[in-house]
Amino acid sequence: MEVILADYLGFCYGVKRAIKIARENASEDGTACTLGPIIHNPQMVDRLRREGVGSVGSLEEMERGTVIIRSHGVGPQVYEEAERRGLEVVDATCPHVKKAQLSAKALVDEGYPVIIIGEKDHPEVQSIFEWSSGKAMIVETEEEADAVEPSGKLGIVCQTTFSGAKFRQIVMRLLDKSRDIRILRTICTATDQRQAAAIELASKVDLMLVIGGKNSANTTRLAQLCSEKCLTYHIETAAELHDEWFDKIKKIGITAGASTPDWIIKEVYKKCQNR
Repeated sequence: MEVILADYLGFCYGVKRAIKIARENASEDGTACTLGPIIHNPQMVDRLRREGVGSVGSLEEMERGTVIIRSHGVGPQVYEEAERRGLEVVDATCPHVKKAQLSAKALVDEGYPVIIIGEKDHPEVQSIFEWSSGKAMIVETEEEADAVEPSGKLGIVCQTTFSGAKFRQIVMRLLDKSRDIRILRTICTATDQRQAAAIELASKVDLMLVIGGKNSANTTRLAQLCSEKCLTYHIETAAELHDEWFDKIKKIGITAGASTPDWIIKEVYKKCQNR
């Protein structure tokens, strides 16, 4: 049985940076916490907790200490509230997400009605929305794009982990909505690379394993894309592998989302090699 790793997989720059920042600010007394999970990988979040970086759901849970802004980012009001509460703020927002946030703000400041192309419930999209002063419209599907009212001006930004192909399809539906459109393609290069590499590998193997948090949007998207090419399973750890999956399988492909740690990828790879 041949086991092949995708050319691009696992931690992206923004996630590596966020994990590094969190570890540099770990505290033995439990006063260093991320606001929400720093990345969408429960195994990594649990490891950080053991290393001295906790997680809270709101600033109200913190009386003192350091709040670490997670890679998905937050709205400007969170920084203001943290300052009012006397908390030290350490910003681990992915630079690509920060760019999308500031792009949305700049477009609003210039008088453009703003559309954010992305998943409505994703924390990154919510943070970009908040940087637009709550004035942006979030569009997730082509049907929603069709429902957008024509406007004299229109500004477009995108969730950094959104599908490039889906972004283009939605933009095509928006092009006739205004004569003055500014399109800022804020999709991260790492997202494009991982998706292209996963699709290429899935077309050459009998089975794809996509590793990453079940709550990770980019990992879920990788699994969807791979499933269009071959039999695909989305797993979080090697413990989820089942022997019957590998009956009559000659080639296995492995990819992983941008928030999947190396050690989990290695465990899955090793377990597959030993079959």
